[in-house]
Amino acid sequence: MVDVRAQAVNAARNLRYRGADAVRELASLVTHSLRSTTDPDPVLDADWDVLVLLDACRADLFESVAADADYDFLPANPGSRTSPASASVEWMETVFGGAGDDDLADLAYVTGNPYSASKIDHDRFHSVEEVWRYAWDDDLGTIPPRPVTDAAIRTGRETTADRMVVHYMQPHFPSVVDREQRSGGVSLDAFGDDEMSVWDDLRFGHRSEDDAWRAYRANLERVLGDLDVLFDNLDAERVVVTADHGNAFGERHVYGHPGGVDLPVLREVPWCETTATDTHSHEPAAAGRDDTGEGGDAIEQRLEDLGYRT
Repeated sequence: MVDVRAQAVNAARNLRYRGADAVRELASLVTHSLRSTTDPDPVLDADWDVLVLLDACRADLFESVAADADYDFLPANPGSRTSPASASVEWMETVFGGAGDDDLADLAYVTGNPYSASKIDHDRFHSVEEVWRYAWDDDLGTIPPRPVTDAAIRTGRETTADRMVVHYMQPHFPSVVDREQRSGGVSLDAFGDDEMSVWDDLRFGHRSEDDAWRAYRANLERVLGDLDVLFDNLDAERVVVTADHGNAFGERHVYGHPGGVDLPVLREVPWCETTATDTHSHEPAAAGRDDTGEGGDAIEQRLEDLGYRT
């Protein structure tokens, strides 16, 4: 969740360690941040009742996993769209910030992404439930899917909102599956540290692309398992599963998802259309207590201290 400026600075600092590779990365970031040749597809203007947002999910990864027989509740051949952003903050500011009041007044936003504390105007929405405030898992270093699913089910059953956006953190790193298999975690204060280390490990050859991709895929599989629960406990004629942006695994010498970068692997996101029917097979847990202990400004400062400047 770093912007192009922060990643360019990082690439410049690595010049003496990575030589020509760092030069290529820096040049690619500058080149692709100065031009935009791809027109984004509309998000809020599209026809849906529930929009499920999978943070940092590439279209090709989603297509590959959705074809697995374990996810027969999804179409085998999902489509794709062009996102208006290559980072979460950019997506929120473009989609929500650029929307008219009428577009948001009847929209419920259920989110696991901490940027909701500072990057959206809560008063413009029908309702905003920041699930990360009470369901952050320090051991996992992120918010797992189930609390978001439970919040979405509660909202769907109880709200009078016409539409709902459900924002999961997966498949965004850190990998929930990998974290469950080892001890040690990351507190909310350190949100983003592990995510950054994945890309640094790839840059410096400390981790193979195959290993990072395996973890990325496992993270998507985990959240898709929860979508099975969500779609069986929600009434919606038109459901769309998409993403705010993708991830770069070294394509054009870019890693992660810096903002303002026009690369297909960052801008092409899944667009999977389906339906949902509430069978009441799952009773969601009640919302927890806000454990952040501080206001939104303090949380934004934590993110900025970690280098996630917008």
